[in-house]
Amino acid sequence: MTKIATCIKLLILTAAITCFFESTYAQFNDSTHYHTAFQSSGSINKTNDGAAYLLNNAFRFNIKKKDISLNFSNNWIYGKQNGNLSNNDFSTALDFNLYKGIPHFFYWGLVNYNTSYSLKINNQLLAGAGIAYSLFDSANTYLNISDGVLFDSSDLMLANNKRDVYQTYRNSLRLQFRFNIKDRVVIDGSNFLQNSMQQQSDYIIRSTTSLSFKLQKWLSLTTSLNYNRVNRTNSENLLFTYGVTAEKWF
Repeated sequence: MTKIATCIKLLILTAAITCFFESTYAQFNDSTHYHTAFQSSGSINKTNDGAAYLLNNAFRFNIKKKDISLNFSNNWIYGKQNGNLSNNDFSTALDFNLYKGIPHFFYWGLVNYNTSYSLKINNQLLAGAGIAYSLFDSANTYLNISDGVLFDSSDLMLANNKRDVYQTYRNSLRLQFRFNIKDRVVIDGSNFLQNSMQQQSDYIIRSTTSLSFKLQKWLSLTTSLNYNRVNRTNSENLLFTYGVTAEKWF
């Protein structure tokens, strides 16, 4: 659990440092309620001993009105190393936020489906709800922390190709941030720690941090660092990719 605590501290420190940056960027307002983005990135490594490549494609669609927002995302990672499959990972998620009650607080609900070759997930369905608090929420800075409960129904592959079909409830802690520097550089991230309420050693870490350099209002060069760990299968991956992101606010 020491590694988990260190990871959380580093994420909070990163978010705190970027809070000092001030800028403006396109965002939701009274006349802008929709946002869509497509990111295509990857990496290639070729040496005398072999070759490796990785493709990471992601699509997001967001709707935000006065009291509610809806977010839909798809992500597919595919890779090979020396001719052998290393990644074939797919994730789709639908979540909503309900902005009513105490200022800066909101309620959230989530349905998330995952399958991952690298993390040994045959199928996984996560569904649940919780509450979130925005420490900063402006045109310049967004920093949010949330917590809630998820029901996890999974079909996994353990050591020695042993199949594991089980269900558990998880506490889901998330740190999310988005900052913009001079309307040219955008840093955003979403980081999850999801512990089983029934077994301490059963936890999931998902961390995504992206750095984008805007070429146009709708086009950016993007680098992304992703770290994922499923401790039940003793599997993890660390992915660094670079590519482009196209987005539109309307």
